[in-house]
Amino acid sequence: MTLHTIQTDAAPAAIGPYSQGVVAGGLLFTSMQIGLDPATGEMVGTTAPQQVRRCLQNIQAIVEAAGASSSDTVKVTVYLIDVAQFGAVNEVYAEFFADWLPARGVVEVSALPKGALVAVEAVVNLT
Repeated sequence: MTLHTIQTDAAPAAIGPYSQGVVAGGLLFTSMQIGLDPATGEMVGTTAPQQVRRCLQNIQAIVEAAGASSSDTVKVTVYLIDVAQFGAVNEVYAEFFADWLPARGVVEVSALPKGALVAVEAVVNLT
C-alpha cells in the first residue's frame, strides 16, 4: 500500500510530529483539528460553536487539498470538553454536512491542546 501525506497552507501547520492528513488505501485520514487560524496560528473564538466552525474549515481545506469534498466524508469524530455544548456545535456542524451525512461520533474529553473547547477529525473516501 502506498502512503502519502497531505499538506496545505489553508489549514494550520502541524504543531508536532504529525501530518495534516495521510492518504492510505483510497482513504484520507485527517489529523485532529482544533480551532486555529492557519494564518496566525491563534485560536479562533471563545465558544465551542465558534471554534468548531474553524475546525471544520480546517478539515475542509485538508480534504480539498487531497482532491475531495465534504460529500466524500465517511466518518467524523468530534471531541468536546463539555458535552452540554453538543446542540450548539451540532448547529454549526449541520451547515458543513447539509447534503451528505457521514457517520459520526461525539466524545467528551477532559482537555484538548492549547485549551481548545472542541476538536474534529475525519476519514474521507478518495476513490
